[in-house]
Amino acid sequence: MTTIAREHATHQAQNQARNQTGDPIGDQGGGQGGDQAGVIGGVDTHQDTHTAAVIDSAGRLLGHHQFTADRSGYAALLSWLHSFGPILMVGIEGTGAYGAGLARHLDDDGVALVEIDRPDRRTRRRAGKSDPIDAEAAARTAWTRARTGTPKDRHGQVEALRNLRVVRRSAVDQRADTVRRIKSLIITAPDGLRARLRTLTKHHLLAACAALRPDPTRIGDPDHAVKAALRSLARRHAALSAEIDELDTLIKPLVTDINPALLDLPGVGPDVAGQLLVTTGQNTTRIRSEAAFAMLCGVAPVPASSGRTQRHRLNRGGDRQANAALYRIALSRLRWDPRTRAYRDRRLTEGHSNKDVIRCLKRHIAREIYSVLTHP
Repeated sequence: MTTIAREHATHQAQNQARNQTGDPIGDQGGGQGGDQAGVIGGVDTHQDTHTAAVIDSAGRLLGHHQFTADRSGYAALLSWLHSFGPILMVGIEGTGAYGAGLARHLDDDGVALVEIDRPDRRTRRRAGKSDPIDAEAAARTAWTRARTGTPKDRHGQVEALRNLRVVRRSAVDQRADTVRRIKSLIITAPDGLRARLRTLTKHHLLAACAALRPDPTRIGDPDHAVKAALRSLARRHAALSAEIDELDTLIKPLVTDINPALLDLPGVGPDVAGQLLVTTGQNTTRIRSEAAFAMLCGVAPVPASSGRTQRHRLNRGGDRQANAALYRIALSRLRWDPRTRAYRDRRLTEGHSNKDVIRCLKRHIAREIYSVLTHP
């Protein structure tokens, strides 16, 4: 008899004994829908292994086990959960990272999934930290629906868009870093070369660096070494720019195909639209309201009132890339949209600062974006 089979038989015997003796815990029920017959799973995900725990609808731990993070492990985990009874739901921590493969496998099998937030730190300090403990906590959190969400659908075009944007963002960051390194080398370059390059604009600076001709036979000379370094960085910048342009040719038609109405909004281009689509996910119904979308993007004001003091503070949570996308829309509209400029002027006359106006604009833009995302 396998370890899993022995563990399951033991739990069945324990449950039968509780039913015969009238276990007071079992009579109490627990969580939401304690009268439902079924089990709830929780999974703590890692790169190589996943640890699963299962509880019944009364909150009693039925067992936990570790599985490999591959297709065979996913199938074994699902079979193990089914051995305890009908699966009501499974809570997974990290469906967008190590748990993505397992989430896809369970979703294909029709299992109800719940995205679990990171464990509460106070509870972790009191109960300790281990994979079985985290898996059990995930199962209990899924059943009580505390700090949970609906996982993103990883099967559609938005997932394809996310993959392309990961590479594009990396190329953009590396290209910006290349420019910074060129300017850093110019600061310590020989006087003649520094005087020739330091006053150039970025476009002319890159062209001048790419045109440098160091002598390979005198590479031990700092003058020729810095020329070789600057030329190499300029060529790297050109290669990254070509890579970004190639990715843009793939991203723009994909964004247009997913939600063409999003690109019709003022200030929304393919890059901004792509980020907002990735933040929302393929299954837009997982965002319950425009207020929830604003909170997801970090543009919903957070209450900070006490006693007679009624105020709100800046929200620094949410998806910061989505927040930056809304910020770029606001800046674009402040420059080109007459209605937005009139709104800014009116709020400034009321005593608000320019930063306050932009924060209000981002909240209004989030409301408009949500409507287009959910009803394209």
